[in-house]
Amino acid sequence: MLKKLSSLLSIDMAIDLGTANSLVYVKDRGIIINEPSVVAVNNKTGQILAIGEEAKKMVGRTPAYISATRPLVNGVISDFEVTEQMLKYFIEKATTTSKKLFGMVSMPRVIIGIPCGVTEVERKAVRDAAKNAGARTVFLIEEPLASAIGAKLPVQDAGGNFIVDIGGGTTEVAVISLGGIVASRSLRVAGDKLNNDIVDFAQKEYKLLIGERTAESIKINIGSAIPMKEKMEMPMRGRNLITGLPEEVVIFNDDVQRALDRSVKQIIAAIKITIEETPPELLADVMTNGIYLAGGGSLLRGLDTLISKETKMPCKIIDDPLTSVVRGAGIALENIETLSEVMSKDDENDAPY
Repeated sequence: MLKKLSSLLSIDMAIDLGTANSLVYVKDRGIIINEPSVVAVNNKTGQILAIGEEAKKMVGRTPAYISATRPLVNGVISDFEVTEQMLKYFIEKATTTSKKLFGMVSMPRVIIGIPCGVTEVERKAVRDAAKNAGARTVFLIEEPLASAIGAKLPVQDAGGNFIVDIGGGTTEVAVISLGGIVASRSLRVAGDKLNNDIVDFAQKEYKLLIGERTAESIKINIGSAIPMKEKMEMPMRGRNLITGLPEEVVIFNDDVQRALDRSVKQIIAAIKITIEETPPELLADVMTNGIYLAGGGSLLRGLDTLISKETKMPCKIIDDPLTSVVRGAGIALENIETLSEVMSKDDENDAPY
């Protein structure tokens, strides 16, 4: 009886705890939070000064005693206490912006997306952080599985679904059949690594030190995975490493493509290895259905064309790839009875609902 009452009063939510951005999906309401996974901390007092959008504005602009950092690196928790505070902020914000029954609300059930290559220790860290942040029950779902559900792929059927989720910290490559992952690769080469490639290129070629936000802007505006017919250029501002003075140079899309080439090849190599590990019957399905791309990294110009050329299979970017994980986790949450096998639970002794 108490569990049923608690379930009625709680606000169930799905969280995509990403390296770059965190999204929160509330049952029956959709995505209500989409903010950067950045936390600003006062190093003298340990006080959390800002989380999300406000904290991102501080990146690279703080005095020595304030650090604006990401508590997740490569999709896993690097700073447990700060991650816990960030989760608490998102849960409280989602709870206060949602309708409360009779003015009361119980601790929510939470489902969180995690990379498929994480260890049991890293899984426990996510569970514990969510529990300490106020979650009543914690479910974990692997990100490629959540992306496939978000893309409305028939993951529970006896057929092969090939998905590549390129996020901020990790690239998840997986073949899914009968509600489980048959073959997978988790690669720590994704959006952040592409940004770093541009930073390194600017230092090597132009002796110019640029920030991460500048690199990301260049990647989004003129970056590509293949040489493009259209010529694009963009001003790149930073500090000259020789003179120490500010400088602006013009960078072209061909230069950016060359800077990103090595990391793009690593992603394609991971896709090819996963294809080699896929059982022939499922591979036949993949050849028919094609490879599906999700995550922000999938929007890199020409990436789908290059993957299709290298694998000799059709390749498609799913609708709204940036939110696929949280939408898939939300669908799993709303269909918890039928999709319970795709999730792992924090306490196997509890009833699933």
